Amino acid sequence: MDNQFNVLGTSLQLCCSNTGYTRKGFCYVPESDFGNHSVCAIMTDEFLQLSKAQGNDLITPNPMYDFPGLKAGDKWCLCAVRWYQAIAANAAPPIVLEATNQKALAVISLDVLKAHQYKG
Repeated sequence: MDNQFNVLGTSLQLCCSNTGYTRKGFCYVPESDFGNHSVCAIMTDEFLQLSKAQGNDLITPNPMYDFPGLKAGDKWCLCAVRWYQAIAANAAPPIVLEATNQKALAVISLDVLKAHQYKG
């Protein structure tokens, strides 16, 4: 899975530890990842509550999957479609373009991604 690229066309950067479909910290998207976990997002309370309300609880720890639970400020590789849906709910968390896999572009335009990039 090395040599994957980000939405800017450069080498994919680390999102954070223990995240992504492969749990290697990068938003790698292997062929087996039908959810396209390509968007490196910085969690917000609004997004976490929206996701929980939609049946995907990212807040509660799940020891069975060695999942500590997320809080605002944590980075996580999100499904491109889920992130895009959050725009309509005004709850799309900011993203890190350098760590967002180019496979996100199959769902979201680069202009939309750039409009939501983290500026910190």
